[in-house]
Amino acid sequence: MDVGSRLKAVRKMHTLSQRELARRAGVTNSTISMIEKNSVSPSVSSLKKVLSGVPMSLVTFFSLELDEEGYEPVIYRESDILPMEVGGVRMKVFGQFRQQKAMSFLDECYPPESDTGAEMLCHEGEEAGVVISGILELTVGTDIYTLQPGDGYYFDSSRPHRFRNPDKDEDCRLISCTTPANF
Repeated sequence: MDVGSRLKAVRKMHTLSQRELARRAGVTNSTISMIEKNSVSPSVSSLKKVLSGVPMSLVTFFSLELDEEGYEPVIYRESDILPMEVGGVRMKVFGQFRQQKAMSFLDECYPPESDTGAEMLCHEGEEAGVVISGILELTVGTDIYTLQPGDGYYFDSSRPHRFRNPDKDEDCRLISCTTPANF
């Protein structure tokens, strides 16, 4: 892996000059320059110190996907998306590892008779989504809505809410978005 090019891309992604990153990290400007040119190979502790100026962990630094200009990816191929499961609900989160995201964009699948749990969810932000297939039962406050394919929702997430697939046979698939980014 080209640590120098990766550091330069991360620095540009955060719109920092070499001098500003050096100041924030408490290292010399020449240290940043030499690492970016691959003139030196930084130790783990040195790289960690440099990344403290962003701030960014070593794990994120080495796992972050960046294009040639130092930007995070624009598109996400199905093969690149890491599926996750929470309480039986399967989700694909687009842009899961973006550094400074304001929203979570998900492809969700609720198996028959599954839900988000007995307790109502409640958090700051907003949620919106559209049912792609199956039936979704959405509870917001004391109101219960049944949504069919093509139906959508948009509400303030500070209102208590929960999602449920009432069907005994068919999965419910929806595309959703929440703010702030909580996935």
